[in-house]
Amino acid sequence: MRVEVDQSGKIGDTKVPTVLAFSNEESYAILIPAKVKRECVQRLREQGKTGKTFYMRLFAVGLFFLLRDHAPDAGQIAVDVEYPGRNAEVKLYLLNMLRQANITIDMETIHFEHIGKSSRAHKKALAVYSKKQSPDRIIKLDEILELLQNKSDRDVS
Repeated sequence: MRVEVDQSGKIGDTKVPTVLAFSNEESYAILIPAKVKRECVQRLREQGKTGKTFYMRLFAVGLFFLLRDHAPDAGQIAVDVEYPGRNAEVKLYLLNMLRQANITIDMETIHFEHIGKSSRAHKKALAVYSKKQSPDRIIKLDEILELLQNKSDRDVS
């Protein structure tokens, strides 16, 4: 089974929420409120993290919350390219978090490609972002910070 993943509202734009969604036979979407993203960025800056590194980490955390209950059942997970040239790092962050949660998937299961606007994942993310649909889950600050503090997420810096 192939799962496509897309986002609406860039993770690096802290003025807007971010929605990550996947779709195959079913669909699922999470929402990271803008306020939560701003607070995460502030905390990461206080720890000396800068630039794309912490946005990539935050993106990987969002992917974790989106996929953790669904990844073991997916044959292929196609994630839209958000950080060209940095896909391996995003993937490593995500795989480390899944591993820490005792979720083991083959690293070849996850790959990055351009997900088009005709994708059901794109349509789901956009519908939640524009408030035409409700998210399946809203991610809270403490959930993100717990993952960002986790040792397994520090394997790439």
